[in-house]
Order: sequence, then structure tokens, then C-alpha cells
Amino acid sequence: MRILVVGASGTIGANIVKQLESKHDIIRAGRNGADVSVDIMSPDSIASMYETTGHVDAVINASGGANFRTVSELTPAWNEKGIESKLKGQLNLVLIGQDYMRDGGSFTLTTGVMMDDPIPMGASAAMANGGVRAFVKAASIEMPRGIRINSVSPNIAEESWDRLGNYFPGFTPVPAAKVARAYVKSVEGAQTGQNYDVYQ
Repeated sequence: MRILVVGASGTIGANIVKQLESKHDIIRAGRNGADVSVDIMSPDSIASMYETTGHVDAVINASGGANFRTVSELTPAWNEKGIESKLKGQLNLVLIGQDYMRDGGSFTLTTGVMMDDPIPMGASAAMANGGVRAFVKAASIEMPRGIRINSVSPNIAEESWDRLGNYFPGFTPVPAAKVARAYVKSVEGAQTGQNYDVYQ
């Protein structure tokens, strides 16, 4: 398969690539150090990426961000990153990418543990994660040409614990390689409309 991995240089993205590259043709996409450049907050950038890559058999997104603020600090402006990046950015990868997806292909998006197990300052990210999960479930019943769509919901990765662990008190991190296997399941499996939790 020709698989486009957006966010391929990140902690999870790099592990996804590592697990798929021996069997498939991987196209790495991201802001820096990638085969093709993309800013998922820009529909024009997403369209340009697809024009460069041409048709693919699978798209995996392992990128997207949100601001961490308490609800009392969370202004519409601070909340916008979660909407534009983690939510709309991922949805636009699907909406714009449909025409570049081969029959029977798949999209795999990323949600996250915070929508099910809230953390302080995580409301904006949880909102975006929940929106992506709802979109995946609803879109799966009407994707054209046998195209499948799933999402993966990771816990914090062990490799990110030193940098982000303070945001996740009491959580038990999981290896990024274990998270990556859920993306492999989505791409190489047959299910659709699923959100694969990797919390333990």
C-alpha cells in the first residue's frame, strides 16, 4: 500500500512509520523533515499536499494540537488551536482527501485519553478529541467506495513522559510502539467507525 503518514517525525508518528515501512510504501508528511510539507490548519496546504502525493491507499494522521489552559483561563482565542488543528485539521484531511483515496482505502485519525479520563487544563483538547471520535463514527456509515475510517486514542506515551508527565498525574504511560500497533490494526484490518483505545 501507499500510505501517507502526517506527523511522521513525531513520537508516535515515527513509531508508526517504523512498523509499516518494511511492508508498505510510506510517504512522510509534516512541517519539517518530511517527504512532503503540510500544515493541517490550512485547507490550502492540505490540498497542496494531496496534489503532490497523488492517490494513496491509506492516510494516517498523528499530528494536531491544542492549548492547555484551565476553563477559567480558556478564552475563545486560546480554544481556537484545538478547533483549527486537532479537530478541523483532521476532518479536513478526510474531506479534502476523499478524492485522492483509492477504493477500499482508509483514514486513521487521532483522538486521546483526555476525552475519557479528564485532566486539569485538558478541556480544549478533550473537546477536539471527542469531536473527532464522533465524526469518525458518523462518517463511517457513508464513506464512499468502500473507504474505511477509524481513530486511535492514545494515553500519554512513555517517550513523552519527561516532557508532559506533569499534565497527567497518576497516569501510567504506554510505549509509543504499542500505540503505533493500533494504527497498523486500523490500516491493515477490516473494521471501520472504530476508536481504538490504547490506555494501558
